Amino acid sequence: MQATIEQRTETRNTVSWPVSVWMPDANRFFNGRSCNISRTGVFITLPVTTPIQAGNIVELNFPRTQTLAEEKGQYARIKTGRVVRIDREHVLENAEVGVGIAFN
Repeated sequence: MQATIEQRTETRNTVSWPVSVWMPDANRFFNGRSCNISRTGVFITLPVTTPIQAGNIVELNFPRTQTLAEEKGQYARIKTGRVVRIDREHVLENAEVGVGIAFN
């Protein structure tokens, strides 16, 4: 059994937002869902078929509502980050992997 060392420095907030993840190596987007987020990172779920590895640099697109998009001038909040953790613990239950991403 492997011990996990807590590395979070910011408080995480539980949120369930749709998120699209651009994978440059695959040259396409994969759709997932956020689980929690902080100023420094996010934990999301993605389909098990997503070709993601620790160390990958990805672009995260968080869609905005029409009202917020009009206020902010964009239809998505875009962040880049590095994959720091992949959790395959529940892959047989829901065909998803959990992915920890540290924002750049």
